[in-house]
Amino acid sequence: MRVLIVEDEPLAADRLETMLRQRIDNLELMAVLDTIEDTVELLKKGALPDLAFLDIQLADGLSFSVFDQVPVDFPVVFTTAFDQYALRAFEVNSIDYLLKPVAGDKLDRALSKFQQRDAGEQKELALNANVLQQALAMLQGPKYKERFVVKSGANLLTVPVSDIQYFWSQDKMTWIRLADGRKHVVDFTLEQLDDLVNPAAYFRVNRKYMVRLDAIQKATVYSNSRLKVHLPDLDKGEEVVVSREKVQAFRKWLAG
Repeated sequence: MRVLIVEDEPLAADRLETMLRQRIDNLELMAVLDTIEDTVELLKKGALPDLAFLDIQLADGLSFSVFDQVPVDFPVVFTTAFDQYALRAFEVNSIDYLLKPVAGDKLDRALSKFQQRDAGEQKELALNANVLQQALAMLQGPKYKERFVVKSGANLLTVPVSDIQYFWSQDKMTWIRLADGRKHVVDFTLEQLDDLVNPAAYFRVNRKYMVRLDAIQKATVYSNSRLKVHLPDLDKGEEVVVSREKVQAFRKWLAG
C-alpha cells in the first residue's frame, strides 16, 4: 500500500508515520513532504499513491491548491487543526479528515473506510477543485478586508484595518480615523463597508458612523434611551449617537 504524507510539522509527520506502520503491514511510504510545491512536483512525475494524507495548512499555503495544479486520482484524508464542527463541510462532500492531534480510533476509521471501498467507490474519491473550494469557503467563512489603500498627497499608503478607529460619512465622502489621529478618504461607501469589514470588530451605529470596538472609550445614556459613543479625535462639535433601532443590537455586540 503506497502512502504519501504531506505535513509541515515534523513531529506530527513522524507520529502519523508511526501510527500507519503499526496498522499497515505492507506499507510503502512514498514520501513525507512539507510543501505544496514539492507535492505538485512529485505528482507531476506520475508517482501516484494509493492513499494520501494531506495537512490543510502548509507553510506555503493551503493544500487545496494542489488540486488546482495537478489531477488527483487517488483518495485523500485531510489532517487539520480546524474546529471539528466546521469540518462537517468535509463530511457533506464525502471528504475524509482527521482532526489533529490524530487519534488512533479516528485513523482506524479512515483506514477502514478506505479498505472497504471497491474500485468504483475509490474513483469517487478523486476530489475536484470545486468541491474543495466550497468546503474551504464553509470552513473559513466570509473573508474581510485586511487593509485599505488611501491617498496622502502624491503618495498611496496601505492602512491595516486594525489601525482604523472608525469610518464616517461627510460631504459625500467616506473618511477613516487612524489610531494616531490622522484621517484619510477611502473609496467605499458605508453601505459597501458593511460587507467588507468584520462585524465582530466594527458596528454601524447610525447612518453616518461605523466604529471599532476597541476604539470606544465609553458609551453613555443619551436622550430617549439612546446611547452616546465616545470616540477619540472626533471633529469639534461631533457627537456619535447610536440609532434608536440599533441600541439593542449594539448592546449585544458590546457584550460579545
